[in-house]
Amino acid sequence: MSRFVRAAQTTQSLSLAAMEEASRAGLRVADLEHLFLALVISDQPAGGALRSMGIDLDGARRAVEEERAAQLASLGIEASFPEAGRIVFHETDGYEWSKRASDLIARSISRDDKGDAAAVLRELVTEPSGLIASILDRLGATPRAVLDRLAPFDVPVEGTATTSGETEGRVTGSIETFVAAPIEEVWRFLVDPRAIPDWEMSIGTIDHGDQDPIPGMVWRGLAPVRRPDGKPLTVKPRFRRRSIELVAAHRPERIAWSFAYPDAPQGSPILTEFTLAATVGGTQVQIARSWSRRRGWRMLVVYPLRSVQKFIVWITLFQTGSAVSRAFR
Repeated sequence: MSRFVRAAQTTQSLSLAAMEEASRAGLRVADLEHLFLALVISDQPAGGALRSMGIDLDGARRAVEEERAAQLASLGIEASFPEAGRIVFHETDGYEWSKRASDLIARSISRDDKGDAAAVLRELVTEPSGLIASILDRLGATPRAVLDRLAPFDVPVEGTATTSGETEGRVTGSIETFVAAPIEEVWRFLVDPRAIPDWEMSIGTIDHGDQDPIPGMVWRGLAPVRRPDGKPLTVKPRFRRRSIELVAAHRPERIAWSFAYPDAPQGSPILTEFTLAATVGGTQVQIARSWSRRRGWRMLVVYPLRSVQKFIVWITLFQTGSAVSRAFR
C-alpha cells in the first residue's frame, strides 16, 4: 500500500472516531483529546500499543473529563458538565477538526514516511500544550513510556489495511477493525438478525428478527426510508426488499451473512463475513465482502470502472466496521 493511501485511510478512520467521540459531548469541533480517544481504539499498532499499557476507552474518557474539569478549576471556574450521551455523529452534521488538531495530523504525515496512526501518536504525545501529557499522567503513563511501548509495535500495517481484488471469479474486499468489547459480546451482536440494521446500511427493518439464528435460515429485510439524520431516501422498487440468509455461525470466531435482492435476480448475492479474534482490550474483527463478478459483455462495461469499484468496496467495508465499533461505544 502506498504512503498516500495509508495516510488517507488513517486520517479518515481517526477523523470519524474522534468526531464520534466529540458528538457524545454535544461538540462539533474535535480537538486533541478526541484524537487521543480515537487512537486508543485504532486497529493499527498505535492502538495496540496504548491498550497494551492498560489504557482502554473507558479509562481514557474518564481521564479526559477529569483533565477538562481540572483546567477549568485552575481558571477559577466551577462547572459541572452534563454526562456524555450516545454517539450522534452519524445523525448530525457540521463537524470539523480544531486548527491545532488538523495541523498536528498534517505534521505527522509530512514528518513520517509511513503515514500511519503511529506517526500521529508520536506527534500527539509530544505536542507542546502538555494536554496529552496531563491526560496520560492521569492514566499512570508518560509520553516517554508511550513512545517506548510503541517501538515494538511499530511494524508495517499491511495486515490491517483494506484489501480488494478478484478471486476465482468473485470481487472481494476485506478490512480489520478494533471493537472495544469482549469477543462473546461482539459475536452475539453480529449473529443477531435484529442488529443487522445497525451495521448494514442497506437494511432499515427486518421481519421476524426475534427468531433464533440458525445457519440456513432466511429473513426478509426492507431498505431504510430515511437516513440516520432523518432526511428521506429514495429507493428504486427492485432494491426495496432484501433476502438475508445466515450462512455460517461458528461461535465465537465466525459469522457469515448473504444478502440478495429478490426483485433484481440479475444481481449477485453479497456475502459478508466476520472473523473475530480476542485481543488486549477487546476484539479484532476482520470484515470480508464478496460477490460474483459479472461475465460476458457486462464485464467489458464494468472493467474501466474497477478503480471506482475498489473505492466502493473500501467505503462500504469502512462504514460497516465503523458501525460495529460504534455499537459498543
